[in-house]
Amino acid sequence: MAHQVLAALGQHRMATTAQLHTMLFAHRRNQNAVSKILTPLRLKKLVDFVVPPGSSRTRAWYLTSEGARLVRDWPQLRGRPPYPITSRTAASLRTAHTLTAVRAHLSFTEQARQTGGEHGAWDWTPEVSHSLGDGDRLIADAVMHYTQVRSRQRLKLRAFIEIDRTTMSGERLAAKLIEYARLWSYEPSSTGRQRQQVPLWSGPHWQRWYPVFPRLLFILTGASPRSLRNRISDLEAMTGHHPLVAAMAKQVPLGAAVLEDLETGGSGASVWFPLNGGDPRPWTEL
Repeated sequence: MAHQVLAALGQHRMATTAQLHTMLFAHRRNQNAVSKILTPLRLKKLVDFVVPPGSSRTRAWYLTSEGARLVRDWPQLRGRPPYPITSRTAASLRTAHTLTAVRAHLSFTEQARQTGGEHGAWDWTPEVSHSLGDGDRLIADAVMHYTQVRSRQRLKLRAFIEIDRTTMSGERLAAKLIEYARLWSYEPSSTGRQRQQVPLWSGPHWQRWYPVFPRLLFILTGASPRSLRNRISDLEAMTGHHPLVAAMAKQVPLGAAVLEDLETGGSGASVWFPLNGGDPRPWTEL
């Protein structure tokens, strides 16, 4: 259990005691089991915690530098982007965004448990970087892997996740669609010094990592329902008006939902707005 807790913190960078319990040990009723694991790990200086603003009792746990060194070569974390949170200062700065991302992850975990799907702690990878050429990079807040099981058929689904806590303008949020459209259409040049970096196949750069381009899901929180709906409208407008985004939307499912709706109604409910128009529906049917 200690191994799983350390690996989960290495994967997700930070999580509260309750989140770790839900993520790893939901079959156990008593959350004290997680606390009993974390206390000796802290004494060994492998983990530490910060208290999120506005909370007097919640502890948000993260790996120390020693803990990060310990887990970096573990099988669960091979290929993991090396962006650990290893100090109280860094943890305090990242608490709100990181814990919000874990909340989103756990909404999909609960959906999988209720429907017989598969989505666990290692199926959600935060902050995955992709090249856009010319030195530009796109960092997805998370890449999600989800297995839908129906009538003994297993369907592998992937999604780029963007978490919006209303800390930027609606226009800047919508502009992220352009970055994903650039990734969708980007093909590396095969001339000059770049020739040696070109994959063995020709075609979009994203095919180096994904068999199909992952769907793009925006998860919003941190404002009134009206404000969040306006931000979704900004995303819909960008999808309809930008030619490259519109071209991507014809082939890639794009959707947006409010985090609180995922937590109350379930991530599999009809709470996702298709960005190319239409009524709300489950994210698997965008």
